[in-house]
Amino acid sequence: MFEIIVDSAANIPAELCKKYKIKVLSFVNLVNGKEMTCFEPDLTPEQERAKGKEYYDAIREGAEVKTGLISSGIFEDTFREIIEADKDILYFSLSKNISGNYNSARVAADAVLDDCNNGRKIRLVDSLNASLGQGLLAIYASEMREKGMSFDEVADTIETYPARLNGVFTVGNLKYIARTGRLSGTTALVGNMLSIKPILRGSKDGYIVQFRKCRGRKAVLNELVNLLCDNITDPENQIIGVAHADAYEDSLYVIEQIKKRIKVRDVINTTYDFCTGSHVGPESLAVFFMGKDRELGADIRLPFHFFYSSSSHKKSQNSLIKRILRLLISINCNFYLILSCSFLAF
Repeated sequence: MFEIIVDSAANIPAELCKKYKIKVLSFVNLVNGKEMTCFEPDLTPEQERAKGKEYYDAIREGAEVKTGLISSGIFEDTFREIIEADKDILYFSLSKNISGNYNSARVAADAVLDDCNNGRKIRLVDSLNASLGQGLLAIYASEMREKGMSFDEVADTIETYPARLNGVFTVGNLKYIARTGRLSGTTALVGNMLSIKPILRGSKDGYIVQFRKCRGRKAVLNELVNLLCDNITDPENQIIGVAHADAYEDSLYVIEQIKKRIKVRDVINTTYDFCTGSHVGPESLAVFFMGKDRELGADIRLPFHFFYSSSSHKKSQNSLIKRILRLLISINCNFYLILSCSFLAF
């Protein structure tokens, strides 16, 4: 017998955690100095969506949000209790290249196994992903467990899945990406004015990388649909995931468009987890699916840019931004906003 564990970034709805017997260790965020537990095991889907709206509304209104890791101590206490109960552990982590959670779990696992000599095992799986890209792995592992596969059979099989599980997403407002330092404030401001919508994805190494750009919200949602439908393999046997940061109507639109084109086994539609969602901001929307690989395009690590970013193109980039700003002024956009943007850029 073995236990399946995820952290709350895996984004699995509470009712599905019960169905698939998956244990969740929750992140705790600070919102305006008050602790907020990201995962609550007894919420209904409607209550989870309402909590998500409240959280992302707070971000829209300028709330100060701080995120942190799950401590090695929490991992160690959890792992020790399960190992001493004579069970193995399969833990699915947020990508170690975007979070230190994997390393915290590794430190805890080593400490527990050094102390306990009952032959039980702890295997950690780096999802190379976030949100339901992590959660779907745990669900598939649970289904394998239910079929009677052994601990090592499940772990050996599921360790091959991250190389094929794609996560592709867009954001609602570029300012939240800018706050992480991965995009300049000026570029974010101009990008928002021009309704430039990035598409980002998890690279094969578990980094977040720029993939494509679209103009307008509907265009970028349609492109997410295209990417999923054009790259998914064996869809009738797949569960696909859709996660949104208080963009429920958009999530329904994306699911409707996907179902018009392909038949899938099931769809999970849930509010984007509050840990990673804090960094991408309200109206972000992601889709998750299994493909033949994760090579959907060139891997360009963040920081990403909407204009040329190399030093050789610096002058032309600045010139382009200046021309855009002059154009926006000429068509009677908010003068003071433009003036501020010009001052920041130049």
